[in-house]
Amino acid sequence: MAAQQTDLQRLRELIDEVLADSYQSPRHKDLPALCDRLRLPPPPPEEGHTKHERLTASLQACPDGHLTGVAEAILDHQPLAAWERNQIQDLLWLGHPHVEIPGRTRRELARDFDLSDHLEHADRLMNLLDRLWDLGGDLREWDAPPTCLRDDIERHVVRFRDDWTVERLFEELGAFGAPHPRFGRFLEGLASAETIPDEQAQRRFVEMANHHLTPLGAQLRQEGESDGYPLFHLVQPGHSPARRPRNVIFATLGKPDIRFTDTLDNDIEIAERTDQILVYDRDITKDGLLGRDLLTWWQETRHVLDPQEATRSLYARMKASLPPESEGQKNLLWLYYNIHQDTLPDVPALLPEVWVHWDHKTVRQRGVHALQNLRMDFLMLLPGNRRVVIEVDGMQHYTRRTADGSIQPDTTAYAATMAGDRDLKFRGYEVFRFGHDELRDLDTARPLITDFFDKLLGRPPGAPPEPA
Repeated sequence: MAAQQTDLQRLRELIDEVLADSYQSPRHKDLPALCDRLRLPPPPPEEGHTKHERLTASLQACPDGHLTGVAEAILDHQPLAAWERNQIQDLLWLGHPHVEIPGRTRRELARDFDLSDHLEHADRLMNLLDRLWDLGGDLREWDAPPTCLRDDIERHVVRFRDDWTVERLFEELGAFGAPHPRFGRFLEGLASAETIPDEQAQRRFVEMANHHLTPLGAQLRQEGESDGYPLFHLVQPGHSPARRPRNVIFATLGKPDIRFTDTLDNDIEIAERTDQILVYDRDITKDGLLGRDLLTWWQETRHVLDPQEATRSLYARMKASLPPESEGQKNLLWLYYNIHQDTLPDVPALLPEVWVHWDHKTVRQRGVHALQNLRMDFLMLLPGNRRVVIEVDGMQHYTRRTADGSIQPDTTAYAATMAGDRDLKFRGYEVFRFGHDELRDLDTARPLITDFFDKLLGRPPGAPPEPA
């Protein structure tokens, strides 16, 4: 927790440095629009304050839980020198799941890397290097030398291809000592059709890279296509499913009636009772399914213009899908959205009553081959393609009612639950279970749920720093 607070403090300092440059040009009357664009609280009134003081006050009023959103907006909207951009990115990316690639593996990969295919598209390669590394020569670096790393690469790598080895290039870029997320994105970029629009060349690079990544339990793995070319992402098999979700069926009031409209493309359609089922069918990025994504989808599909009204109606619809007898599920849903009410756009959405499996036959019809745990209490799609299932277990998970009305332990029901969990875990899902009695009382459940999501999401929702 202390390390997380240190990262947040450093992020706040970096944002303050960017704002110190920003207040030089806007007029006082432009500051509210600037703060809105950067997701900062409104600045105080102009009277008696300098522009710097107003922006500083706005940043001071910004809670820790909003800082990542501010940093992302700065990356999207503010002109930055590469060294500023990289520092902010590194802090943001370290908070996401990533593959750790030690220096020895990076160096051995560089020695084995033939850059010829990439140099056939040298402009694209330079664009990739510009996006990820500090090549020098930024306009804001007033003391920049007459030549910079960009010039050296164009001379010693692009024009005179035998001057530098790939290992020397990696050394000059700082790739051997770069944070793990940046190096991982570098590998993904080198495998991307944006950099090398030649499928065979893409696959040659991936084969070479995976020779070095496989001993780490990692690989560049194809996860769909982009513009007709294979799309590769750096993953650790067993840590997350291979593909990103295409359809998320949630908040269901009954079993969905599904039919395939195109079996080749795996396109589905809800045939009946469409008003009782929600289907999120938009692209889910590497950041997962965030609150802002879900709310935007709800506003656009339900034509609700007011964000506050959309938030209320979406929550009410999700709450309506919960079993009326499960106070534990209701409390978990309410507590999650209440605890994170100030940071909802930036945290993963908590989706209730999600269909993970689906079978047109009943469990009795399917028999021993039936899928278990068809519908999950809650699902979260986190950054890095993490899929988290959260279950609230009532008595039905381990007891049964006998003919005389008494309650008896049911080892068969418990075994089926555990079998379903094992299947999900083998497929890369993370499964967490709460006992219903843990969540029955809101006051008792609040610290438990707060602590759980703090640990799951990897940062506190605006909590004060722990003592050193």
